[in-house]
Amino acid sequence: MIEEKLAEYNALIEKRFNELYPEIDAAYASVLKAARYSMLLGGKRIRPALTMEFCKLCGKKAEDALDFAVAVEMIHTYSLIHDDLPCMDNDDLRRGKPSCHKAFGENTALLAGDSLLTEAFFVAANANVPSNTALKVISFLASNAGIHGMIGGQVLDLCFEKITPDEKMLQDMYMRKTGALLIAAVSIGCIAAGKSDEKTLRSAAKYGYNLGLAFQIIDDILDVTSNEKALGKPIGSDEKNGKTTFVTLYGVDKAFAVAAKLSNMALDALDEFDGDTKTLYELTDFLLDRNH
Repeated sequence: MIEEKLAEYNALIEKRFNELYPEIDAAYASVLKAARYSMLLGGKRIRPALTMEFCKLCGKKAEDALDFAVAVEMIHTYSLIHDDLPCMDNDDLRRGKPSCHKAFGENTALLAGDSLLTEAFFVAANANVPSNTALKVISFLASNAGIHGMIGGQVLDLCFEKITPDEKMLQDMYMRKTGALLIAAVSIGCIAAGKSDEKTLRSAAKYGYNLGLAFQIIDDILDVTSNEKALGKPIGSDEKNGKTTFVTLYGVDKAFAVAAKLSNMALDALDEFDGDTKTLYELTDFLLDRNH
């Protein structure tokens, strides 16, 4: 079952992160404690799972991409810490527990996010791979997490609290805010396996792009239809922040239909690979049909 596979990858990620960043006794230990708190808070860890699964799909072992997968999750976690801050979404809960700034204070949370972002590149740079492979991975991470990727999407997200975007504008924001890091995750898995040709990376990006849009639309739906206990974070935050989503544009049913179409397009991209795509098929369906 896909939940068992995700749990297997989750255990690998936590074990490796603990090896890389154990607890320390130092004057600045509070920021590492906060970073560890958020990194080890749980969650499905979809992005690093995708990195390892695409590495397998391209002919290597999942563990061959482990350090890159950890780096991806560190960047994702930093983004969640910063998203929850009062100057951003101002959310007090993350995965059913106090968000980082509620547990450690805003200044420490800010620095914890900064540290995870910075250390992610250290982890990627020191992975046990050829230097040109590490360089390609670092480039993918930086470009997709930066101004033209995830950060750019977060800027657009803030802008859309003041203006009403149309569908095209909303898709562009989702592609950057959510899709960019997913594209990076799957592409890095291919690169870790030594498959960095244009055709392979284009197919991987096609999967990540469509999965990212579908993923964010389902998040929009859950913000309306789920509950705080199941979701592990406040619901109704989109409405509270005056955000336009696919649900506000089209309603729940049509929004889900769009997400389903995008998921099918992601599955079509998997058909362009020669390896075993069973786990990725199951994961794609699981993310579409999740209710929490």
